[in-house]
Amino acid sequence: MCAMKASLTTNCSTRHRASLSGGSMSAHCEDPENSLAYGKSYDNATDGVIKKDWSAVATDWAMALSLNAGITDGAASNARLLAQLIPTSQALDPSLPSIAEALAVLSGNTLLLSSIDTPFIHFWNYSTTVNYLKEPQYQAFRATLRTQDYASGGTQQWQGIFYVVLFLTFATNVFCLIYFLVRHGLVTDFIEPQNLFTLSLNSPPSQAMDGACGGGPEGDQLVMNWHIKMDHEREHFYIQNGTGPPRITRRPTRPLDFEMDTSPNVNSYTKLSSRHSSIL
Repeated sequence: MCAMKASLTTNCSTRHRASLSGGSMSAHCEDPENSLAYGKSYDNATDGVIKKDWSAVATDWAMALSLNAGITDGAASNARLLAQLIPTSQALDPSLPSIAEALAVLSGNTLLLSSIDTPFIHFWNYSTTVNYLKEPQYQAFRATLRTQDYASGGTQQWQGIFYVVLFLTFATNVFCLIYFLVRHGLVTDFIEPQNLFTLSLNSPPSQAMDGACGGGPEGDQLVMNWHIKMDHEREHFYIQNGTGPPRITRRPTRPLDFEMDTSPNVNSYTKLSSRHSSIL
């Protein structure tokens, strides 16, 4: 590479995207179908005109990057990075950019700086006796605006069927609200580990689980259904298998010198065991 030059092209248009997360700007170039390209608006515009005044901006850019300081200067990291891109053979490495491409990326911001306070057209459409404008002036340019909105309703007739789902969801929420207003209060979950552990300790032995002590249930014992019962006289809960009345095996034990307190979950059990309960 022996020189760097900047020119204007008429085959591009600018795209700007704005969203809640931020914005981005890009150039749409060399597309014959691009109806917003500058050359489509001005047929007499010349493509690829070299701008000699860009050298003034490029000089300050080169000094800021310290490209002429050599490789021994403390601020020569950019020069050493570019030196890593020097070709080692007559073919360029397809996995690495060339020195020209790297310099083009580094100098890309100078094109944006050069476009500040410049007109949107390629010619001076003011008086020839005025070299610059003391006050900013409005200029018109071709542009299209595309927005993306989110609608709460359907755009097609067949999408009206989803209103049935919305109505059912609303009706379910109303039913749940009325239920909690009428049947207020909390219900104890008896199948929580700590509750099942306590129920197991306070339940009488079951003949359906004979031989499972120490080894765990096997065979038909794994498919046995169980129910939580309550002794209404003592208000005491226990577990019973669902194949018939519980057969309690009496075994000699030492007399107990205490009585079990009333469980605080009697109301919860009553709600869950009632045949007319509406709890699902």
